[in-house]
Amino acid sequence: MSHEYRPPQRRSRLTRRGRLTLFLGTLLALSTVVLIPLLKSAQTPEQPRRLVIPEGWRAAQVYAAVDRVLKLPPGSTKAAVPSVAPGLPAEAKGNPEGYLFPATYPVTSQSTPALLLAHMVRTANEKLATRAVAAGARTHGMTPYQTATMASVIEAEADNRADMGKVARVVHNRLARSMPLQMDSTVNYALGRSTVDTTLSDTRIDSPFNTYERQGLPPTPIDSPGLEAMAAAVAPTPGKWLYFVTVKPGDTRFSTTYDEHRKHVAEFNRIRARAGSGAGQGAAAGK
Repeated sequence: MSHEYRPPQRRSRLTRRGRLTLFLGTLLALSTVVLIPLLKSAQTPEQPRRLVIPEGWRAAQVYAAVDRVLKLPPGSTKAAVPSVAPGLPAEAKGNPEGYLFPATYPVTSQSTPALLLAHMVRTANEKLATRAVAAGARTHGMTPYQTATMASVIEAEADNRADMGKVARVVHNRLARSMPLQMDSTVNYALGRSTVDTTLSDTRIDSPFNTYERQGLPPTPIDSPGLEAMAAAVAPTPGKWLYFVTVKPGDTRFSTTYDEHRKHVAEFNRIRARAGSGAGQGAAAGK
């Protein structure tokens, strides 16, 4: 029986250098798989969106803006209001009106109504605690909440920042004389509107915000005041004014006597009538 000769088979073995090369190649391949997603993530960080809250906005407007930017059903942000109650003064009774500070806030995928509202309330408290505002408030015997309330009226009534100090002085002068503030902005807040036309019947509504019928500041702020309005509230411009009316944009007339004020109101009404807007009474203190 013949046997075919077969040479012995030898297993191929990697040298030490070959094994090292194979190991490094495998490690490099695995590293590439892991690093590519990490590099992509590092190269494309999330770009925050911006939520702009203007001075003078009411809480309802802020809630609606947060709902829109977070693409939530209407009412979602209002439902989160109880979460910020601990950051509010006791006088607020859980109502953040006046404490949703106007500013630009970053919005990311991690943002929630509660987080955004808390940021606004925290910012308002910080502004009210600044040295100038806090010291001025103590000088006038005002609490931070009273400062926010007065500032909200100033924010609503002043035609521009330059007039804020004078408007604040009218408020202080009227309070000192136990005169009702007679501010259209507080009536508008009670009626849920914003207008320069205030009728006699409007000034007779039964509301704690009707400063024609009730003395003192309104029971709560009526909007979100900015830092300039807060500063004006505690450091009003020196003067004896008791009345004012914005006759036309950029032209607010301040008066010390009612007779002088009536002349300015009459001019406002003439301008409004010529413009075909009817004979309203305008944003003013004292009618």
